[in-house]
Amino acid sequence: MVTWRQVSTPLLSALLLAGSSFALQRATTTQATTAPATATGPHWPMFRGDPHLTGVAGCELPERLSLRWRSELGEATSSTAAIVDGTVFIGADDGTLSAIGLRDGQRLWKHKGLEPIRSSPTVVKNLVIFGDEAGLLRACAVQTGKLRWTFQCEDRIVSSVNLCNDRLVFGSYDSNLYCLNVADGKLLWKVDAGERIHGTPGISHGHVLASACDGHLHVVRLSDGSVVRKVPLGSVSASAVATCGGQAYLGLYDSQIIGVDWRAGRVLWRFEDPDRAFPYMASAAVTDDLVIIGGRDKRLRALDRQTGRQRWQFVTRGRVDSSPVVVGDRVFVGSEDGNLYAVDRKTGRQRWRFEAGGPISASPAVGEGHLVIGTEDGVVYCFGPRKTD
Repeated sequence: MVTWRQVSTPLLSALLLAGSSFALQRATTTQATTAPATATGPHWPMFRGDPHLTGVAGCELPERLSLRWRSELGEATSSTAAIVDGTVFIGADDGTLSAIGLRDGQRLWKHKGLEPIRSSPTVVKNLVIFGDEAGLLRACAVQTGKLRWTFQCEDRIVSSVNLCNDRLVFGSYDSNLYCLNVADGKLLWKVDAGERIHGTPGISHGHVLASACDGHLHVVRLSDGSVVRKVPLGSVSASAVATCGGQAYLGLYDSQIIGVDWRAGRVLWRFEDPDRAFPYMASAAVTDDLVIIGGRDKRLRALDRQTGRQRWQFVTRGRVDSSPVVVGDRVFVGSEDGNLYAVDRKTGRQRWRFEAGGPISASPAVGEGHLVIGTEDGVVYCFGPRKTD
């Protein structure tokens, strides 16, 4: 979960101090031959869909989307849904995690906590796992919502849980990167990053990649938590770390999008619009040739994955904290202007729009032939084929 709808005053201060301006630079890159991963099968079990956090769906959507249902949460949501085995899991600002039937929009169960849930839920091994503003990570049974285990941090959790086999990793505002055992929530290791961790850590080739408010990308060995290196980014980042092979891609608070060789420990390229200095709070979607990300300058951009050169931009009427999802030749993204957009992956031209009314800072979830997204006025929308199809 990487939206930044409500940021604490101390964190804003840290961002402004760390977010020093860097001139636009581009570096020669090595050819990346690894193809990005896609979401796990037809499901959407976690934020960004897969452990590489690529934001690429593993299923198709019909060319003509129809609104299948809408569900009232009662409170705003910036939590991105998970979709697994016909159930939608989504958190809200009233501390409730809801399980909703994908086919009919009926509420199956609710798990009520005390603090807002802005971490996006992750589903694994019959558990749905999520954090809250009190720093409590909870694992509930997917069928009933019954609590299975908890893990307490010292500050809020906005980062979503990432997974590799029997291990889960996430960050906290208490400055720690945590690794727990999935089955029982027991601590395996933790690493002090020195500053708050907002974005979801990526996992690639046995390493955990986490951006922190110290302005570094932390590269940590998944097996034992040993720190391999820290890569200077030039600014703090709220983005999840999207990965493809030895490369990582993320937006910065200091108005830049960057590509990083995390193995070599260097920035490969930087993109910065010379006319618009706005933070990037969303996370990137990564395809075989593009890095696609939205910014607070009200634009969705597609950059060449090798060079960082802009291929196209799509202009909305509100800031774009929603992280885009690629579905075939379309890119879906929400905006603060209250619209859910579909744009052409090659040209950036609008192909479809749905006016939700309420601002959208959550990201689309695409699984099992449906798209689900929540709004800041507390409504969850589900799109799919027409009911007669």
